[in-house]
This record gives sequence, C-alpha cells and structure tokens, in this order.
Amino acid sequence: MTLTPLITAGLETALNRMLYRDRGLKVARQRLAGKVLTLRLSELSHPLVLVFSEQQLDVLGDWQDSSDCTVITQLKTLPKLRDRQQLTGLIRSGELQVDGDLQVVQQFSALMDLAEFDPAEYLAPWIGDIAAQEISQRAQRVFRFVKGEVQRRQDYLGQAITEEWRVAPGALELAWFSEEIDAMERSLDALNARLAQLEAK
Repeated sequence: MTLTPLITAGLETALNRMLYRDRGLKVARQRLAGKVLTLRLSELSHPLVLVFSEQQLDVLGDWQDSSDCTVITQLKTLPKLRDRQQLTGLIRSGELQVDGDLQVVQQFSALMDLAEFDPAEYLAPWIGDIAAQEISQRAQRVFRFVKGEVQRRQDYLGQAITEEWRVAPGALELAWFSEEIDAMERSLDALNARLAQLEAK
C-alpha cells in the first residue's frame, strides 16, 4: 500500500488552509493560477504535483500532463522555500534543482513567504483553542531552544578557532560537534513530522 494518497491529501488540506484562506494573498495566488509545479523529493518514490487555480490548490501523486516547473530536492529543504531570499543560494548549492520556468518556483516561494503559519489555527477545530495555543507555544519554544543551541555551538566553534592558543579544534571535538548537529537535525525533523501529522488530522 502506497502512502502517496495520504501524503497528498494531508498536504493539500494544509496548503489550502495556509494559502487560500487569507484574502491578502489573492494577488500572489493569481500569479500562479493555471500553473503546475512538480516536486520530486528523494525520500518519495512518486512526485508531488501542485496544480494551482484561483480557488484552490490540488496536490496530486499522478500527473500525465507536462509541468511548468519541476523541482528536485529533499524533504528537509522544503521549509527553506518559505524564505525567498534563500532560493538562489539553494539552487547554487545544488540543494534545489529547477527544470522549466524558474518564475513558478519563485512565485510559489513568495506566496509561502507571505503566508502566516500558525499551527494553533489548524489544531483548534480538533482539540480546542486553549490546547491548540498551548501546543503551538510549546512547539515554538522547542524550536527556539534548538535553534539557540545550534547557534551557541556554532559560536563556540568559531571562538575556538579564532583564539590564539587554539587555531583549530581537535579531530575528536569536530567529530563530537558533527554528531551533535546531526542529532539536533534528526530531532528537528522528527518534531516537524509530528507537527505535520497533527496538522493533517
């Protein structure tokens, strides 16, 4: 049994709530109306096809027609698309491969950047406003803490390199630091996955 219908349905619901409920995003949505964006993620066997119209966004796992733009990337890179300033850097670094009309992915990134993401808004209908707000605030605190820890450790590494008595960290310290960063990335990915599951419910 394939998970693609479950993924596409959850993603479609989340994106429509995020991108199509706010009237202030109408102009940004209109730029994408009639466009088709295909996302090929290394973690999924089938592509995710985003078909934009003025009223809604359809997310399909099977699409026979051609796409205006195809993006090849990894799941962990998708959140970075919310920051349109990072788009050029992602393409240059090879994290994002774009085939077709680059404007489509630029407009999608701009739309995502403009959209306000509030997990509490999506959880409230199922668990109530107070519980949703509490979960949202706790998740934000966890994200801030993890981000701060990563920044603190990066700062520590930078200071260790620049200090006179220590030009570079030892091999063991570098290995430890790398393992800690990997562990934090895995924790962040797991937290993102749990939040996505809650939103999809």
